[in-house]
Amino acid sequence: MIKCSSGKRIFNTEAMAEDVLIELWTKNDYVENHAPVSVYQCEDCGFYHLTSRGPMNEKLAVYLAGNKSKLNKEAYRWLEKFRKK
Repeated sequence: MIKCSSGKRIFNTEAMAEDVLIELWTKNDYVENHAPVSVYQCEDCGFYHLTSRGPMNEKLAVYLAGNKSKLNKEAYRWLEKFRKK
């Protein structure tokens, strides 16, 4: 398994990192300024990581601005309720 010296989770591509970023925002109730908002390519390992610094990722911003994010978040909450029973 490939690891980064930063200890951060690695993603092979920018697209994979963006997908996980959006998934995390769907699953979690983040507080502003305390959440991953973007992805970057690491200078040490060459792979991609999530970061809470810098401007918000464009794909994430579009996702959050749309109605789909609210629907997905609600669907995820219902799935979690059913899993707990």
